[in-house]
This record gives sequence, structure tokens and C-alpha cells, in this order.
Amino acid sequence: MSTIVNPSIFKFLNDLKKNNTREWFADNKDYYLKEEEKIKEFFTTINDELSKIDNIGGMKAYRIYRDIRFSKDKTPYKTYRSCSYKRATEALRGGYHLEITPGGSFLAAGFWQPNKEDLFRIRKEFEMDSTIIRRILNTSDLKNKFNGFHAWKTLKVAPSGFDKNHPNIGLIRKKDFIVLRKFTDKEVLSKDFHSTIIDSFKAVRPFFNYMSDVLTTNLNGESILEE
Repeated sequence: MSTIVNPSIFKFLNDLKKNNTREWFADNKDYYLKEEEKIKEFFTTINDELSKIDNIGGMKAYRIYRDIRFSKDKTPYKTYRSCSYKRATEALRGGYHLEITPGGSFLAAGFWQPNKEDLFRIRKEFEMDSTIIRRILNTSDLKNKFNGFHAWKTLKVAPSGFDKNHPNIGLIRKKDFIVLRKFTDKEVLSKDFHSTIIDSFKAVRPFFNYMSDVLTTNLNGESILEE
């Protein structure tokens, strides 16, 4: 198993970006399959190492084919390769994500598009008290690697039922709770990239532990998991 991202993946993705057609892809199917095998091997090594520090319930390498049914962009293929890792069991919440693309690679971890029940529970927690989440986000390890929540989707106004003047409204208006770290192409191709990913994901664990406690209890702190 390779613990290094092969530079050829950037060449393939750049070639695909310049020739994003079904005809070119069909003519270069072997080229694609060779690169896909190498990047999936790298994703698998991340899964193996991540499983040593967390209970991982599965790895999902996303398909290169785009769903263009409702998109104005009709190019048929993604010009990036990505993979997610889900934590196992109902008691462990949160997920890890890794994306490789020329000039825009990143890793992310957290809660992307949580269902309405989870989103409401998180917002109520932050409405009651933001001390713990702020302390976690400000720990040196997490702050140095991620620098707080990523500015993803945020409501422009307060969610229904929440005070727009609440001191924690900045947290309450969020629709996703994600930390993200970007990388240059040079960093991705370095021999240390594999360990950098694992160290970054390891720094997220206090955040995941806290959020798992929140999402598996009611507002009184009582477990909602079936015994």
C-alpha cells in the first residue's frame, strides 16, 4: 500500500479539466483506471491508519461521474478525487473527508448538512452554553491546524425560534459545523502528507467527543440511545 500521493494524479486531473468530455474519457479509460487505482490505494492507507485512532465504520471513495441533472454545469466528470470516512455506531458522530485536486486539496471533519433534528439539538446546545465548544476550538492543536469553524453555509438571519440578539448567534446561524485545512500541491506530494492527515484528524477528536455527547443526549443531558 502506498502512503504517498503519486504526482500523476494531478496530471490526469489537469488533463481531464482540459478535456472534460465523454469522448475523451472513453478514449482514455485505461489512463483513468490506472490513476483511480493509485489514489484509492492512498485513500485506503488513510482508512487503515485512521482506524487505529478512531472507530471507523466505513470508507467511501466518491465516483468521478458528476450528477448533472439539475446543474447548469454539464461537464460530466469531477476534476477532483475525494473520500470520506464515517465513524461507527450511533454513539460516535462526525465524519472525516479528504479531497485531492490541483491547486485546491483539503481535508475536513465535522458535521456537514446535519439532519433537522441534529441541527436543532446542536443549536439548542450552543444557545444554552458555548463555553465548551469555544474552548475546544481555541485549543492550540485544533486552532493551529484548522483555525476554528470553516465559514461554510450560514443563515443570514436567526433560525426560527432563536433570538437574533443572542450572544452565540454566530454559532446558532451555522448550517454546517466543519473544520477545514487546505494544502498546496507541494504539500500533498510530500512524503509527510500521510502523517499530516492523520495528525490533523487526531486533533479533531475532542470536538467529535463533545459533539457526540451532545447528539446522543436530550437537553437534560439524558441519553437518547437505546440500551
